[in-house]
Amino acid sequence: MHIPPMFKFDDKKEKIAFMKKYSFATIVTNKGNVPIATQLPFVIKENSNKLVLSGHFGATNEQVNHIENNTSLVIFTEPHAYISPSHYEKKKNVPTWDYISVHAYGKANILHNEVQKLEAIKEMINFYEKDYQKQWNNLPENYKKGMLRGITAFELEVTELQGQQKLSQNRKEAEIGRIAEHLENSEIGTEKELAKYIKSKNNL
Repeated sequence: MHIPPMFKFDDKKEKIAFMKKYSFATIVTNKGNVPIATQLPFVIKENSNKLVLSGHFGATNEQVNHIENNTSLVIFTEPHAYISPSHYEKKKNVPTWDYISVHAYGKANILHNEVQKLEAIKEMINFYEKDYQKQWNNLPENYKKGMLRGITAFELEVTELQGQQKLSQNRKEAEIGRIAEHLENSEIGTEKELAKYIKSKNNL
């Protein structure tokens, strides 16, 4: 993605932590010269210095036919917010948007083996709701096998990770303070969360 130098961030641990926190992401593949995308929950795994994203499509999703042997892009983003020029000292300004985004590139492998698919589901349950594991274990085997037939599980090994934090770093301290205060007072939860990132990034 296009990243102005001021907004680039390279801390791998920070990027991975962001991906785990905002793990409902968009995977983009190409069908010929047409990009297609699906929003999916991901499990982010660190294995032997490798970063692996695990997820699954509905079995009838056409992206299943294009994900292997091609580079995919997974976009993690949130929180974000409109930034009004009313926070700036000078009237000669325009609105903008503050946000954080991480782009993960890599090639995926489809998990064809039922045992692998079961393990992928267990990992997702453990990642999102550990307490559900017991209920899953007690479901009839035929029911679980039927559910597995309805999905296509995959793992994507990340080969490139890009990150951008556009958090008003290009503004004066007083202006940043007003932006953060405005977002802190918002009724929108993600805007309150963005205020924390803005304050942390700008040492407020």
